[in-house]
Amino acid sequence: MRTITSRDSLEVGQSIQDGETLVSAGGSFELGFFSPGIPTNRYLGVWYRDSSGNSTVVWVANRDIPIQSKSSSVLKLTENGILQLLNGSTNSNIWSSNTTGKASGGSIAKLLDSGNLVVQNGQSTEEENFLWQSFDYPCDTAMPGMKLGLNFVTGFERSLSSWKSAEDPAVGEYSMKIDPRGYPQVMEFKGSVKYFRTGPWNGLYFPGYLTPADHRQQFVLDKTQVYSEFEILDKSLFFLHKLQPSGNNIGTVWKKYETRTEVAGVAVPTINGYNGCGSYAFCGSNAICMVDTSLPTCQCLKGYVPKFPQQWDMLNWSDGCVRKSSLDCNNTNSFLRYSEIKVPDTSSSWYNQTMNLEECKQLCLKNCSCVAYANLDISNGGSGCLLWFDNLIDMVQFSSAGQDIYIRVPPSELGNDHGNLKKKKVAIAVGVIIFGLITCVSIVIIKKSGVARIIQRNRQRPKVTELPTFDFSVLVKATENFSSSNKIGEGGFGSVYMATLTNGQEIAVKRLSKKSTQGLEEFKNEVLLIAKLQHRNLVKLLGCCIQGAEKLLVYEYMPNKSLDYFVFDEVRKKMLDWIKRFNIIDGIARGLLYLHQDSRLRIIHRDLKTSNILLDANLNPKISDFGLARTFLGDQLEANTNRVAGT
Repeated sequence: MRTITSRDSLEVGQSIQDGETLVSAGGSFELGFFSPGIPTNRYLGVWYRDSSGNSTVVWVANRDIPIQSKSSSVLKLTENGILQLLNGSTNSNIWSSNTTGKASGGSIAKLLDSGNLVVQNGQSTEEENFLWQSFDYPCDTAMPGMKLGLNFVTGFERSLSSWKSAEDPAVGEYSMKIDPRGYPQVMEFKGSVKYFRTGPWNGLYFPGYLTPADHRQQFVLDKTQVYSEFEILDKSLFFLHKLQPSGNNIGTVWKKYETRTEVAGVAVPTINGYNGCGSYAFCGSNAICMVDTSLPTCQCLKGYVPKFPQQWDMLNWSDGCVRKSSLDCNNTNSFLRYSEIKVPDTSSSWYNQTMNLEECKQLCLKNCSCVAYANLDISNGGSGCLLWFDNLIDMVQFSSAGQDIYIRVPPSELGNDHGNLKKKKVAIAVGVIIFGLITCVSIVIIKKSGVARIIQRNRQRPKVTELPTFDFSVLVKATENFSSSNKIGEGGFGSVYMATLTNGQEIAVKRLSKKSTQGLEEFKNEVLLIAKLQHRNLVKLLGCCIQGAEKLLVYEYMPNKSLDYFVFDEVRKKMLDWIKRFNIIDGIARGLLYLHQDSRLRIIHRDLKTSNILLDANLNPKISDFGLARTFLGDQLEANTNRVAGT
């Protein structure tokens, strides 16, 4: 049980022990000791308080060095204005603030209503009087007024880093920071590998990073520094976003400090976000990822073709596209405009803040290596110049975001639009006539030769619906030869493996057991059913593979596994508060309603259980495993199963 003090600050020589806390003047933030997982591991942190009793940790001091004894930790402020976290038993230093500047005798440590823990000279809360502040050392959480960026003079950097897990606040494998190379942009890394990119600031917003309408984003770039920060215009709201251990970025908003709502789609860089287009370089180079499609779709830029067509046809887009023919270095080249684009990676770009768009175009034409240009700032009619050289990487097209970019193409790729339209109409008309003649002649020949009987027999054979197919060798490589370390599930049908394609896309591969007597029937059933279903609460089937005795299904990957992984575990089930549980129940019900009533087929699942309810990165439920499902006619209300089905 903790003791909440009435104070929000510590003066020199004062301290708080484990069990005591400081509370900001407005009561919204609290500083104290907590245990996110293992009860004996204690951490000093700041958390946001709401009236429902939920606490959201926003900052941790000793995130990599847990305190092992619950009753022996002390936080105090020294005469030099340094916050020290001590082990009370040994008096050894566990963590301390690296306070800069000269402290006066009246230095104070104070928890502000912004959630910022500061050490200041005297009572003034102006930033110039801060000797140290927790906002300079973010953990996994960004909040209003917190800057992320880099000081070019001192090299000091403010960045986010995920927790190692939901129960361990140590530095995890994901980080988010501003990449200062070329034209600076916000980038998320998985280790040292680029994982997600917001796209550069375009004067109004970051095109690949969706924020609520009541945000005001600010981006500052000059000779000494670059940083980004945001504020909330509606003062009755409080908003923060967290970089999750899974790499997702989840926003949470509170209304009048009472109700809490997760903001889906603030930034979801995994395959679930933007239908996969959120993953860095999802389509490789010189290609655009189309967001507004049911499945991730990549298209080569005009004048480019897939580098490896066979891989491209199997939905492995990671190698991207190459030019059909090289560009001549002359002024006869033209530019093709693409709209609503998250422009390519700017880490190797060149920029100028004063040029206009026409000057930018002429400069690009004069440089043989320049392949594209765009405005640096799209506000107020556009200004500034961005130039790209060599390959264009990580382009995404939205329906109502992004900006115009102009891609360099030879004149042969443009042509006369009006003339081309006439040619297309003539070609279509001639093609239809020729096709009709060929069809008529073919029908006569087929009827006479008896081939019609063969075709009729083939039509009666069960066949898998048109669905993207994966090469077996690709799935073997992605699963590391179906390694047991990648196995995430197993049942009577066979095993499920977590896999990663060469483009970084994470998938789940169901490999039907060769020994199963039901395998082939379940395989056909699942492909035929799921391929026709589209709903947010049904697992998405990405493709299939048939090679000899091997039969595999490829699904979207669910990072939070299945519902039974949470509800039957004493520790993990505590992560499901009532709001999350209600959302899961509601999602399952919506999925069933769609199957029973709203889909083109009336489908009864027949094997609904916790292990067949998968959870995505945001804990949204998705019904899976349709191997035992049955379809009904539109007016049919009951039927016999003929055999025992389900668990």
